[in-house]
Order: sequence, then structure tokens, then C-alpha cells
Amino acid sequence: MTTQPSKPNQSLQHIPAPDGVAPGVGYTHVVTGTGRLVVVSGQVALDQYGNPVGVGDPAAQALQAFENLHRCLTAAGATFADVVKLSYFVTDVVHLPAIRKARDQYVDVDNPPASTAVQVAALFRPELVLEVEAWAVLAPGEPGEGADEQRVADKPMDS
Repeated sequence: MTTQPSKPNQSLQHIPAPDGVAPGVGYTHVVTGTGRLVVVSGQVALDQYGNPVGVGDPAAQALQAFENLHRCLTAAGATFADVVKLSYFVTDVVHLPAIRKARDQYVDVDNPPASTAVQVAALFRPELVLEVEAWAVLAPGEPGEGADEQRVADKPMDS
């Protein structure tokens, strides 16, 4: 399942290239905003039962990781329009084009979040090639603020 880009979060300001910094390709150097912080742990290509998806297929793994991010953001009352930072941990940077293609189905490509991509020796399961974490800021007064904030805060943390 892919999602349509959400309506822009008007509380966020994207600064694609600050003075003296070369523009990034597919990301924004600086994103600022005011609101409630939502931090999503790294998501990988596991289905709802913990089974790997797309073994040997970086594109399928990227789509599953972004779908998992979508579900996590939704649980916090957020959307990809609220995401200010994505961090990618990949076992081989050769997978980045497939990851960007999946990402572009979820984010506003005209105002992408700040991003970092790091090649790592391995992830926690050898069949996985990518992990993506997200930081989002919900605008004051948006769904997820106020009463919903208490609902989210009341959920027990799993360790």
C-alpha cells in the first residue's frame, strides 16, 4: 500500500540550501517547526507478524519499511507531511535509488525532510538491508495535539 502525500504542515519551514551550503538532491538541509515532537524508531521490512518482507529485494524492503513508518506515524496522529528528518541505515549504498523511489511515494518531493544515509556493516537480522527512522513535528492544534497527546502518552512502552 502506498500513501498519497499529505497536506503540507504549515508550521514547518524548509530551508533547502542555507547560504554557503550546496543544495542537496532529494532532501532539505534544514527543517524547523513548532509543535509536538514525534520520534519513530527505525523501521525495517518486517510484516505485522515479524516476518521479513522482500528478502533479496531492496525495493520491496524499502516499501515495507515506509509502510511501517506510515503506520507508526498514524498511531501518533502524524503524517509524512509532519516528518522533519529521516535517517537511513543501509547495508550497501547501492540500494539508495530503490529507497528514494519508495520514499518519493510517501513524502512531498518538493519539500522533502532533512535526511541522513549511513552505510552499516549489518542490521540486527542478516536478511534485512535497510532501516529507516523518522522525526516529525505536529503543528499546534493538529490532530494528535491536546487530548490525543494524552492518549498517546498513556500507552505503555514495550521494551
